[in-house]
Amino acid sequence: MNEQDTTALVLFSGGQDSTTCLAWALDRFARVETIGFAYGQRHAIELDCRDRLVEGIARLRPDWAAKLGDSHTLDIPTLAAISETALTRDVAIEMGADGLPNTFVPGRNLVFLTFAAALAYRRGIRHIVGGMCETDYSGYPDCRDETIKALQNALSLGMARAFELHTPLMWLSKAATWQLAHDLGGTGLVDLIRDQSHTCYLGERGARHDWGHGCGQCPACELRAKGWREYIAAGGPS
Repeated sequence: MNEQDTTALVLFSGGQDSTTCLAWALDRFARVETIGFAYGQRHAIELDCRDRLVEGIARLRPDWAAKLGDSHTLDIPTLAAISETALTRDVAIEMGADGLPNTFVPGRNLVFLTFAAALAYRRGIRHIVGGMCETDYSGYPDCRDETIKALQNALSLGMARAFELHTPLMWLSKAATWQLAHDLGGTGLVDLIRDQSHTCYLGERGARHDWGHGCGQCPACELRAKGWREYIAAGGPS
């Protein structure tokens, strides 16, 4: 098996979902690189969480530590410059007239995956892993399985490389995502995600809740908290 088939590139923001995806990839591939994006997001503090998460994962599983490859961060401020959203502007989070929350950044996942594929092409990687999900999510159209499959086809055609876009969380609830983290790395990984990952759209790290840090009121915090409660109710460790 050649290196293209044993190496993965994970979209790693520093959040719960991407950290779980990183563990998922480390459990399946011989080498794993990560990529994050600084796009002018209000919660850019998530990017600062990545080093602590990687360090924690390396301590948790020495075999995973041996698989961790290069970490990449791409600056794409243009995405914020052309967006009028609650993730890139200091405005209240609310529903838009189109039925989508104003936290939706148009084209964000399309841009992320395209840049990731371009980097993967240069580095000889064809497996790309992202935390997109359309089970427990905010209705973002670029998180849909149909979107990801279409983009995989477009990227493979456009770069003449048989990319495979993996979305291990696509059909999981947030409670099931917590459970997947436990299945992959036990309570150690669950606790690491609770303490060190970041989800809050407002970038709030002050308060520590059962499910982790955050304002506790934005849609991202509410979804993470709801998943945690359901996970615990289903028998997950408290």
